[in-house]
Amino acid sequence: MPHRYDKLVRDGIPEIIHDTGETPVTHVADGDEFDRRLREKLVEEATEFAEDGTLDELADVFAVVDAVLDRRGDDWETLRELADEKAAERGGFEDGIVLERVE
Repeated sequence: MPHRYDKLVRDGIPEIIHDTGETPVTHVADGDEFDRRLREKLVEEATEFAEDGTLDELADVFAVVDAVLDRRGDDWETLRELADEKAAERGGFEDGIVLERVE
């Protein structure tokens, strides 16, 4: 019985599926579709990390961010600089402050 996924997967997944005796049906996303699917994958992986908090799931988030940066022609240094600028302006997350409401 076929399983429907319709999501971006790691490059080696079709071969892994094939090795189990099943037949993966795939296509290669490009352009706007690739960008959209990377954003969807980032949300998927971030949700999985939020649910279990493991380093393994965080590594998946890292891999997707790395792919997004590569796709955009940006790099980790540029991202780090932007994050540092935001932290200088608004602070980081070290103190664990939870905003309950504004009255």
